[in-house]
Amino acid sequence: MTRKLISSGSPFEAQIGYSRAVVQDGWVFVSGTTGYDYQTMTLPSEVADQCRNALTTIQGALEQAGATMENVTRVRYILPDAQDFEKCWPVLQGFFGEVRPAATMISCPLMEPEMKIEIEVTAKQG
Repeated sequence: MTRKLISSGSPFEAQIGYSRAVVQDGWVFVSGTTGYDYQTMTLPSEVADQCRNALTTIQGALEQAGATMENVTRVRYILPDAQDFEKCWPVLQGFFGEVRPAATMISCPLMEPEMKIEIEVTAKQG
């Protein structure tokens, strides 16, 4: 049984005590990822832009884990405002249109009020 921890470079990972992703037994578990651009530590104001940033960060973590977006089997979308979800659909279609993983959308508060979406995925290494 091997276990690999993956970091996105986010300062939150060390501060809170988690990994962006954990690879174990051929599975990749990607932590809930918000819409920050971790290179600049900025958070766009629009939910679709936050969604795109989150999925780009997730894509990078999957690549480090030896997987791709095509290997995603499960995705969870968490939004404080359920009405914002539809604004993300074109972005989601671009990343998951052909993959069509099992999915759930949950509406609940996030850690900071300016965060509009958090996304978590599970994938099987390719």
